[in-house]
Formats: sequence, structure tokens, C-alpha cells
Amino acid sequence: MERIDCDVVIVGAGASGLTAANKLKDAGKSVVVLEARDRIGGRLWTDDIDGAMLEIGGQWVSPDQDALIETIADLGLETYSRYREGENVYIGETGERRLFEGDIFPVPAKTEGEIVGLIEKLDALVAEIDPDAPWAHPRAKELDEVSFAEWLGTQTDDEEAKLNIGMFIAGAMLTKPAHAFSALQALLMAASAGSFSNLVDADFILDKRVVGGLQQVPLGLAAKLGGAVRLGQPVRTIRWNPDNLAEGVVAVTESLEVHAQRVIVAVPPVLISRISYEPPLPRRQHQLHQHLSMGFVIKVHAVYETPFWREDGLSGTAFSPYELVHEAYDNSNHDDPRGTLVGFVSDEEADGVFTLSAEERKERILESMSHYYGEQTKNPVVYYESDWGSEEWTRGAYAASFDMGGLARYGSDLRAPVGPIHFSCSDMAGKGYQHVDGAIRVGREVAAEILAG
Repeated sequence: MERIDCDVVIVGAGASGLTAANKLKDAGKSVVVLEARDRIGGRLWTDDIDGAMLEIGGQWVSPDQDALIETIADLGLETYSRYREGENVYIGETGERRLFEGDIFPVPAKTEGEIVGLIEKLDALVAEIDPDAPWAHPRAKELDEVSFAEWLGTQTDDEEAKLNIGMFIAGAMLTKPAHAFSALQALLMAASAGSFSNLVDADFILDKRVVGGLQQVPLGLAAKLGGAVRLGQPVRTIRWNPDNLAEGVVAVTESLEVHAQRVIVAVPPVLISRISYEPPLPRRQHQLHQHLSMGFVIKVHAVYETPFWREDGLSGTAFSPYELVHEAYDNSNHDDPRGTLVGFVSDEEADGVFTLSAEERKERILESMSHYYGEQTKNPVVYYESDWGSEEWTRGAYAASFDMGGLARYGSDLRAPVGPIHFSCSDMAGKGYQHVDGAIRVGREVAAEILAG
């Protein structure tokens, strides 16, 4: 068994762990990063599929994501705006296809009024929430004991309004049914983006992309660490002596023992318990990890010889709470003459299509997308489904969220260090929660905690 000695060992070569590693290295600390996968990037992954560059994981940059924007600039990367010229598409309950511009869907006047009213109410509540401590809100326990679906039902009896507002948090963000998470969890999701209005505004939340793919960020961060990143090294055990912290900590893989003063576990919360700890983590950690779970979404990529929808005056942006594919966008790459559409199938709908054969699933998904863009949609030259639920070292997407009551009960303990063990990832962020921006923020904060002693 090879032994390595360093100041800090980091488990996970995603944006959060690599950010922490770089901050520590810049401060004069020696670091080693152990990554279970055979690649760098975690939930950021840009790959060539049948000759098409696809962003299999996260990809967008919002204008409020200061930490990510700074990192992109530091790495010398370029960004470009998502294509959004033309009209958007909305499909109503009867299957009627309606074109629109702006943020509010083309729904009946009464429903539009209810949607606007709900957005205003949510914005007012979100303004009271500290994304770094939502459990500190005076009504946190109350809001955490009612599901988002139930809360919406107390505000309006308009079903289409409830479905659309629910979709922005449930299908589009937490990728769980609106009855499966609390109103407090929904408010955190919105607060992490600055407001609920920002989540509704696709031109804000999905503003820019990185030339060459967002995985360029962790790849660039890893390159600055040189040989300190070791791939194919899943950590099986973390050992430390609570009676003598000066002994530090040992991270053990199948072929390495890394001895350090501190360890940062920079993986999704659902994977923390896959590591054996000697001694075991405290009861509180064991409990809170059992109240967190990943969402589930299929990210569908369909590549065409040309972006044909633009010829019809369409932006590529499409929504419907009644469709299998609840949202879709023009995802064409920078300077690529081909056109790419990306669509999303979430939570229970994703469960349903995975009971089908691959061919039947593709047919169902493309049929749904054709309702937005027309028959040509059914014949892509490249088709690919990002299924993070089957990834051993992720187990869902986009991020982990608490079950009912869990956020108010355990949220303040989520990032609490245990002896020399620290935790860092986007799932633990306040601002930038479940985004790369949040991963970078938490990585910086954890590095600062370690450097402060």
C-alpha cells in the first residue's frame, strides 16, 4: 500500500473539492485530491457523443453567480449567451400550442393573475429567508412541515397556476414531486438564486455557457494542482483519533493511504455514508444523512443538422406542466452550425419512462418534444440521455434536498466539521445551492475554515 503525507486530503475532484484544494495550495499547504471516478469534474461532464459535444451535466452560468464568474475569468475561459431570439412555446392542458414572449405563460387571464400573485407572495417570503440559514426564519419549522404542493393549495385553487409555479421548483430544480419536499425547502431554492422571480426568468437563470463546456472549470482547477489529483481512488475508510487530534487523519483507498492533518469530504451528501469512519460519525450526522436524498431527472440531448426551429421564429425555449418533457431549450454549441435541443424529464415522469425499453423511451420523449417544435424533432442525428441516477458516484440529479421537516431540524448541522473532517459540495451551499457557483463558494469557505485553524 502506497503512503502519501500531506497537510490536507480532499475526497472528490468536483468543483468544490478542487476549489478548496487550490485555496489551500495557494496558502502554502500541501494537498492530495482522491477521486473515485476515472475523470475530473463530478457532476460537470462534457463529452463527445457520436461526434457531438454534449454537456452531460451542469452547464449554465447566471449573472449573479459571482464565484463561478470569477473562477471562469481566472482560468481564462470564454462564455457565450444562450440562444433566445424569437418566440417561446407553451402547451396547455388540452394540448393547444401557444407562442409567447417574456416570463409569464400564455394562460387564461384568471390563471395569469394567480401566477403573478403567487410569484409576488413567494418573492416576499424569499426576501425574509437567509439562504445560508433558512432554519433561522421564525416560521422555519412551520414552513418545513407543509409540502410545497400543500402550501400552494392554501394560496390558490387554480390548478394550472399551481402546476406552473410548482414546476419551477419541483420539475425544474429539485427534480422531486412538489408533495415530496417542504415549502421551506422551496424557499431555500428560490433564495439561493436571489428571488423566485429569478427562477421564473429563464433568460436570467440560464444566461450563458462556457466555450468548450462547463467541465473546463474543474479541469482547469485540477491542472493547477498538477499530480496532486489521483483518479480511480474511491476512499473506503477515514480514520482519526478523537483523543489526539495531533495524529491527524488517514484516508484509505484500495491502494493508497493518505496521512494528513485534515480531510475535506467533497462529495454529495448521499455518498458521505458510503465511507467507513473510524470512529463512526456522530449520531447527528447519521440521522441527517438519512433525511437527504437526490432528485431524479433525465437530461435529453437531441442534435440536428441545423437549428430548424429558428427558421420558424422560435427561440427554442419551451414549457408545459402537462408534457412528458416539461421544459426544453436551444442548446446549440458555440460556432457549431448544427442545432441542439436539450429537454428535461423529471421525478415521477422519469420513473415512468425508465420502465420502457430504450427505443420506446426515446420515441416517447421525442414525441413530446415534437409537440413544441414540430415533426422534424423526431429525427435527430444524435440522441443521448444523461441519467445521473445510474451513476455510482452521484446517484441522482441535480442535487440532494431534505425530506419533510428535515431542513429545519438538521440543516444547521449539514456542514458542521467532525474533528478533522470537513464537508464541502454544492448541495450544502446557501447562495448558489445545487449550482457550480455554490460548490465554489463552499469550497472557498471550507478552505478558509481550515486555514483559520
